[in-house]
Amino acid sequence: MKPRAKLLIAGIASLFILSAGASLGSSGISLADTFGVLLEKIFGLRQDIDSRILTIVWNIRLPRAVFAFLVGGALSISGGVFQSVLKNPLASPYIIGVSAGASLGAGLVILTGFVIPVIGAFTLPLAGFAFGLLTVFLVISFASRVDRSMSNNTVILFGMVFSLFVNAILTTLTALYREEMRKLLHWQMGSFSMKDWPYSGLMLPFLLAGAAVIIKYSRELDILSFGEEEAKSMGVDAVKTRRILLACSAALTGAAVSLCGAIGFVDLIAPHLARKITGSRHCYSLPMAFMVGGSLLVTTDLVARTIVRPSELPVGAVTALIGGPFFAWLYFRKR
Repeated sequence: MKPRAKLLIAGIASLFILSAGASLGSSGISLADTFGVLLEKIFGLRQDIDSRILTIVWNIRLPRAVFAFLVGGALSISGGVFQSVLKNPLASPYIIGVSAGASLGAGLVILTGFVIPVIGAFTLPLAGFAFGLLTVFLVISFASRVDRSMSNNTVILFGMVFSLFVNAILTTLTALYREEMRKLLHWQMGSFSMKDWPYSGLMLPFLLAGAAVIIKYSRELDILSFGEEEAKSMGVDAVKTRRILLACSAALTGAAVSLCGAIGFVDLIAPHLARKITGSRHCYSLPMAFMVGGSLLVTTDLVARTIVRPSELPVGAVTALIGGPFFAWLYFRKR
C-alpha cells in the first residue's frame, strides 16, 4: 500500500478516535449523538439532540479531545525531528532539555501571575516557547564550543546536563512559592482537565507555524539522516538546517508543555510507530507521526479520566506507564 493511502486511512482512524474521545465517559453518549452534535455545530444541520448531550459533547469533551490531539501531534513531530537530526532513536525534546526549559518558563508565569498586556493569554505558551528555544540555543552554543563538529553525543550530553540544572531551578521555585505549590505540581503531572476551546486556539498558531517549516525541510531531513558529509556534498548546510529544525521543534514542544504540563514518551513512541507504517521519508512519516501521536494522547486521556471514575489520573502518569516498557524494549532491541 502506498504511503498516501496509509495517511488517508490514518486520518479516518484519527477522526474515529477523536469521536470516541468525545463520546465515552461517565455519561453514556453514543457515537451517533456525537456525530449529530458535529453536524449541528459545524455544518448548521439541525439535529434532534438533547441539550444536555449537546453541552457535554461540544463544551466539555470535544474541546478536550481536540486539544489533546493537537498536543500529541505537536510532541510527536518534535520527537521525530530530534530523532532524525541527532540520529538517535532514543532522542526526544525531554532528553535535550527543551521540555525542562519550557516547564521553567511556564512555571514562572504560573507562580508569578505575570501577563503581557498586549497578548494576554498567549503569555503562557509564549513563555514556554521562549524558554524552550533559549535552552536549545544554550545547548548548541556550549556544545559547539567544546566540540566544533557538534557531534550528536555532545549535544545530547549537554542537553541532559541543562535539563537537570533547569529542573533544579524549578524545584527550588516550587519550594519558595509554597502557596502555589499544589497548582504547579498538578500542572507538572500533565492534564487536560478543564481544557476548553481557547486552549486549542492558543496551541494552533505555534503548531501551524512550526509544522509548516519542518515539513518544508523534510527533504533536508532525509539527507541529514545519511550524515553531515553526505549532506554537505549535496549542498545542504547541515549546521544551519539543524538549528532551524531544532528551533521549530522547540516551538512545538514549548507551547505544548506550557499549556498542559509535562507529558513524556509520546514524542518517543509515535515517531517510531509512524516510521514502521510509512517508512523513513519525512514527508510521509512526520504527518503520520502527528496523527499517531494525537490519537495516542486522546486514547491515554480517555483512559486517565475513565479508569478510576469519578477521579482522574494525570495523563503524564498513563503515558509513562506505556512509554517506560516501550523505552526498555527499544533500548535492548537496539543492543
